[in-house]
Amino acid sequence: MRQQHLKYALANVPRYTSYPTAPHFQPVADDRSYRAQLAALTADRDLSIYLHIPFCNQMCWYCGCHTTIPNDYSRVQRYGRALEAEIALVAGAIGAAGPVTHLHFGGGTPTYLRAGDMARLMQAVSEHLTFAPDCERAIEIDPRTLSSALAATLAGLGINRASLGVQDFDAGVQAKINRSQPFARVAQAVDDLRAAGITALSFDLLYGLPGQNIESVTATAHAAADLWPQRLSVFGYAHVPWFKKHQQMIREAELPDAEARLAQADAIAQALRQRGYVEIGFDHFAHPDDPLAQAQNAGGLNRNFQGYTTDQASVMLGFGASSIGNLPAGYVQNAPHIGAYEQAVFAGGLPVQRAIALSAEDRLRRHAIDKIMCHMALDLEAVCTAHGRRADALDDALEAIDEMAADGLVTRAGHQITVTRDGRRFLRNIASAFDAYLDGRPQRHSQAV
Repeated sequence: MRQQHLKYALANVPRYTSYPTAPHFQPVADDRSYRAQLAALTADRDLSIYLHIPFCNQMCWYCGCHTTIPNDYSRVQRYGRALEAEIALVAGAIGAAGPVTHLHFGGGTPTYLRAGDMARLMQAVSEHLTFAPDCERAIEIDPRTLSSALAATLAGLGINRASLGVQDFDAGVQAKINRSQPFARVAQAVDDLRAAGITALSFDLLYGLPGQNIESVTATAHAAADLWPQRLSVFGYAHVPWFKKHQQMIREAELPDAEARLAQADAIAQALRQRGYVEIGFDHFAHPDDPLAQAQNAGGLNRNFQGYTTDQASVMLGFGASSIGNLPAGYVQNAPHIGAYEQAVFAGGLPVQRAIALSAEDRLRRHAIDKIMCHMALDLEAVCTAHGRRADALDDALEAIDEMAADGLVTRAGHQITVTRDGRRFLRNIASAFDAYLDGRPQRHSQAV
């Protein structure tokens, strides 16, 4: 069975945090359409907010994020003022909206911001938008940058969830990816956050890095579990040196092949299951009593640009360079270049650079993909009927689905598709059967595993 699965592990497929996926967004000439979409929002639309902080102390060679190393903190402060201005511009363009139910600081390293600048951003949001009383306010943290004082500051600003970049605890692997981060440093960060009252913690782990093997990733998984975060995200390293030039520092000869990557992913999953975690989708793990696990059990699991989530907001507003927003009519993406982003905002314009409007066909296929990715089951006829389409509107996917059924990834009874245990790892592949845009170019998407 493993040989049958390797062809899926090697396939280049999207992560489906959106559909259509970001490579298919198109350039826009101005911000008029975005403004019209914001003006059309109504008070029954809860908001989710993402703020992108594209700065780090040093470049980790595995990184695929939109980030940079500033040579002067004044650059960071200027960017912060641009973020405040964008928040005001977007809020001023909104017709009406419900409260902010989720807020997420991503990066880069959001904690690169000094406490005062972080406070100014939170104040800008609260001045222009309304927070729900139970709003989740999350932040991504490099444990090497956290102090007890900073943890207390974050808690004082209302941060109640923290995601720590762990990646791997093996010192040899860390040396090969330019990220020296001893276990004791991460443990101290965990202690500082919990002492400050931020107890909802998530870890990010990576497999497929140079120098990793089954034994090392298993040891890392157990060490991470020793710190008992409520959630873990387990990602495969995407080696794209043609897109992220700093990845050229990683020696391709030291990267594990597809079979080794698959074995590492399985080993991490097995270790985390042994430690009491349950699998969420294809790459997340959670305590059984965590809201993410409860949402999966209740059929309320969702997926957005941060991965699997309990976020039920129907609108996501993205702030900052490269960030993506999700509105009822489609997706919008800000200019990725910091200078272009700032120039647009300071000139009074929304910094949107690319977008895509959802067609009826897009909505139908997005619904099917969401069902597979979040619920591991799909009633094709019910989805088609919900969109006013014929029951066979998605039958073009069945040839690929039947091939996957023959390989043990799914079962199919008529229009009922169910993902098997073996198929969980390959949810991206299964979802791709419904992707009308997929062109298979290897440099467009990362490997499935």
